[in-house]
Amino acid sequence: MDYRDAGVDVEAGRDFVRQIKGMVERTARPEVLGGLGGFGGLFRLPKGYEDPILVSGTDGVGTKLKLARELDRHRTVGIDLVAMCANDVLTCGAEPLFFLDYVATGKLEPQQLVQVIEGIANGCEQAGCALLGGETAEMPGFYQPKEYDLAGFCVGIVEQRNLLDGSRVQIGDAAIGLASSGAHSNGYSLVRKIVGDRGFSWNDRPAIFGGQSLGEVFLTPTRIYVKSILAARASGLDIHGMAHITGGGLPENLPRCLEADRAIALDPSAWPTLPVFDWLAEVGGVKAADMFDTFNMGIGFVVLVPASQAEQTIRWFESQEIQAYAIGQVIAGEQNLTGLP
Repeated sequence: MDYRDAGVDVEAGRDFVRQIKGMVERTARPEVLGGLGGFGGLFRLPKGYEDPILVSGTDGVGTKLKLARELDRHRTVGIDLVAMCANDVLTCGAEPLFFLDYVATGKLEPQQLVQVIEGIANGCEQAGCALLGGETAEMPGFYQPKEYDLAGFCVGIVEQRNLLDGSRVQIGDAAIGLASSGAHSNGYSLVRKIVGDRGFSWNDRPAIFGGQSLGEVFLTPTRIYVKSILAARASGLDIHGMAHITGGGLPENLPRCLEADRAIALDPSAWPTLPVFDWLAEVGGVKAADMFDTFNMGIGFVVLVPASQAEQTIRWFESQEIQAYAIGQVIAGEQNLTGLP
């Protein structure tokens, strides 16, 4: 016997690395040392920092991958993977520097996984970080054929004096919500249950989506906010805190950028609900409170700024083609939210 008889094709793995080499090189930053294929990725710290702090984050895509597999469309889940990590690192005020991926599969399907890596490279370009390396594990018997899972790892950097850790947030600060592109990468176990239990197909085209299929709507990739946020801070906007709205929605994620004696009074009527959430609530019979506890409800990222800069902040992000809304205000409280259903 050899390794191929056990279900692992070493030569196919080598060919896969050759196919993705150009995609990885496209994301390189000046600080990258060496190339693809070493035991570790090498990265020189950028110059000009006086007291740099490294910020790290890791995440996955979740059961959205099952939808990608069912539709055999894999070019966007890599963007989701980068977004879930890079947006998290960004909340500390950090610029993402480099990204690594881990791909595990039952059998290496080059055509499928090249699309995945293409998406990861595209996400890295959107976030301005280098795809420094990764690992592809072929695990027959552990994953089913054409089944794969993804994990991502991101490292960013911030000058200590610019670090956002909750201490800058003041009572009276305005909460500015930045629009999401849809469900992003959270709540897909409920999404799949609603679609399946209500007898829908991913190819169905409900009128509310203007001609798009359910598959197209729910494979819309997560928005990456990195470049617009970093440019906003560089332009002089005084951002006191930030939150990435992921699993658990606004109730779980927004308080994470506050200290223990601060809360936020939200006004859910201040921003429009996206059609995707109206459809899920109606078809699934999901209560409003459960919708807010599961999905981002149209707000993918929140920045906290002085009330005097609220309008300026909204105009800034709209100039970057990101809809923004004044959704609440910081108040005294116990690190929670008020005003939600």
